[in-house]
Amino acid sequence: MIKILANDGIHADGKKMLEAAGFEVDTNKIPQENLVEKLPGYDVIIVRSATKVRQDLIDACPNLKIIARGGVGLDNVDHAYAREKGIHVCNTPKASSRAVAELVFTHAFSLARLINQATREMASGDFGQLKKTCSAGIELRGRTIGIIGFGRIGQEAARMALGMGMKVVATDPMVAEADIEISILGMPDKHLSVPVKTTSLDEVLRNSDVITIHVGGKQAIIGADEIAKMKDGVILVNTARGGVIDEDALLAGLASGKVGGAGLDVFVGEPTPRPELLSYPRISVSPHVGGSTQEAQSAIGIELAEQIIGKLKNN
Repeated sequence: MIKILANDGIHADGKKMLEAAGFEVDTNKIPQENLVEKLPGYDVIIVRSATKVRQDLIDACPNLKIIARGGVGLDNVDHAYAREKGIHVCNTPKASSRAVAELVFTHAFSLARLINQATREMASGDFGQLKKTCSAGIELRGRTIGIIGFGRIGQEAARMALGMGMKVVATDPMVAEADIEISILGMPDKHLSVPVKTTSLDEVLRNSDVITIHVGGKQAIIGADEIAKMKDGVILVNTARGGVIDEDALLAGLASGKVGGAGLDVFVGEPTPRPELLSYPRISVSPHVGGSTQEAQSAIGIELAEQIIGKLKNN
């Protein structure tokens, strides 16, 4: 029988599908340091972000057939090496796009209306003064959102932005143009396709009121030079990877007023972000939960199960 280790868990919907296909699914977490001893007894490992599947672990598991990651990236998997060894590697790029895009706007709205500041200060602050401060918020309709990385998540963010009346500019070296489909729930005949052509990073930086980042890797693409090109008071949102915004440059931009606010779901040094990011009045934070809604977790589990079943049943 095929044995699957879901070391970082899997939604019950995906587990049920795998078991119905005749596979044994183990959801008991094995500590990272013990995997080299235990994983050789499994045919498939399912991970999220916590478990690392590096070359040494791959070499210790000659019977491993599939490494499946619930999520968009593969940063914690030596995927190229695994494929060289004949191991199938897959992830779930579609399942969490809406959840991540919705979190972008959760942060953007919180910062635009100063809700994060109100939440921190209302219990102990001066209500009248806080009311005056928070009355300086802005509306997003009519403003421009810049999207760095125009894949599935970036396009989902564009769909939401267009639906609320924002202008969209985007940059992505791999995408020249995308047709953004907008439909009305329950009215299948009412839909609109909006073509969005990508442009240069400089154009996005200079023209955006809100900038959201959706790229892989952890290399800083937003530093002091990029922030200097942005509009005064820009809102930055990072739900991609810790490190794609230089955190020192971000804090300097906030201190100078160049950056009006920042929404951060990811950080350098997780799970212990630097304290000044967590306490800064104009930063809205969340604990790396971009794809972690109930709906997204179910969709991730189902997508994982479909890929694993499809691969194993077709071999």
